[in-house]
Amino acid sequence: MTLTTPLRVRALGLALVGLFLLPAPARADLHDYLKQPDASFAWKLKGTKDFPGGKAYNLELVSQTWHDITWKHDLLVFRPKESLPARTMLLMNTGDATNPRNQFLAMELARQCKGPVAILFGVPNQPLLGDRKEDGLIAETFVRALETKDETWPLLFPMVKSVLKAMDALQAFVKEEWKEEVKDFVVTGGSKRGWTAWLTGASGDPRVKAIAPMVIDTLNMKPQMEHQLRSFGRYSDMIHDYTERKLVPMPDTKEALRLWGIVDPYFYREKLTLPKLMILGNNDPYWTVDALNLYWDGLTGPKWVTYVPNAGHDLQEIKEDGKKDGTRVVGALSAFARHQMTDKPLPKVTWKHDDDGGKMRLTVEASPAPKGARLWTAQAPTRDFRKERWEERPATLKGGTVVGNVDPPAEGFRAFYAELDYEIDGVAYHLSTQLRVAGK
Repeated sequence: MTLTTPLRVRALGLALVGLFLLPAPARADLHDYLKQPDASFAWKLKGTKDFPGGKAYNLELVSQTWHDITWKHDLLVFRPKESLPARTMLLMNTGDATNPRNQFLAMELARQCKGPVAILFGVPNQPLLGDRKEDGLIAETFVRALETKDETWPLLFPMVKSVLKAMDALQAFVKEEWKEEVKDFVVTGGSKRGWTAWLTGASGDPRVKAIAPMVIDTLNMKPQMEHQLRSFGRYSDMIHDYTERKLVPMPDTKEALRLWGIVDPYFYREKLTLPKLMILGNNDPYWTVDALNLYWDGLTGPKWVTYVPNAGHDLQEIKEDGKKDGTRVVGALSAFARHQMTDKPLPKVTWKHDDDGGKMRLTVEASPAPKGARLWTAQAPTRDFRKERWEERPATLKGGTVVGNVDPPAEGFRAFYAELDYEIDGVAYHLSTQLRVAGK
């Protein structure tokens, strides 16, 4: 029997033509995705309003169309009366536009850094895809990416694009309304919006001058999940959306490993050479207390960290009387933005953890010298420090050298780090070292 009859040759030819006409799986890392043209971008000024010490502008933004869904955003701009030129702007991305705390935070940041601050809402647009929100929505897009092999699905990609399109709108708005030019931005956000800030920094867009990602202490994600399992004995309940969809532990397939790679900022670390300040809570229930140690050394370029003691995912420090205090996070963001707006370099801080005479020692070299310094320590029966109380201990400050000593734990585990006090143009802030966790 032969397959070379005219009918079978014709059928085979049509099959091959059909095969080549089928759409190929859409493979696109972050940079490929951001290059895709999109004609739906638009913005308009909806109104203005005075706030104590300045003026607020309300913009409406259409950032893109993603899988036939048009993304719309509120974009608020705050400018204090005594403001620096609009050359550099702080841009925060967040979710809920109805949360008054976000607007208050943006106003306070503008007041303290004495420069323009914008806050982009609707990152991501939600609910979507069956009334899903937040991590449940992200997990759904990851599953769709794996099932379809279409790498335009991961939600972080359009989240980044919305920030970049906000920059386009802000530049046009400032040129039209203020007759000034915005050249660059300091990008910040918390949790999955901190994840977005990291990836915006990795986008390669030259307008991103610096980033300040908050409470997204999970770069280098595969080792992070393995470390979390060892530290907690189970994955954090806070990432249940990913464990329930069997995205964590990461499936041992090339597709899943690639997916987690292209959404992991650590994957793009060679491009993350810009200044970056990580703002983290010591009691964040999402992450292990020493998660930073799994990616700090791999980050290139200027980098700093601020730990907020006795603070969870909201970065509100819980004082001994139970009251919450957001001073540290506001000071850190305001000061970092002020440094970038004025081109004044942040302090250079290096450290070394070692042992000395049976004690654990931490030595910090800082230039310029800090105004003050201390250690923060916590004790836990296991490597899980999420519910432990952090206590302040003295450190020796001499010139630009800080030295602190801590006894090793007699049982269980002990964690500690140093905190240094600084100030720029009247804004107080703190810089931290990496944590050390010791015990058996």
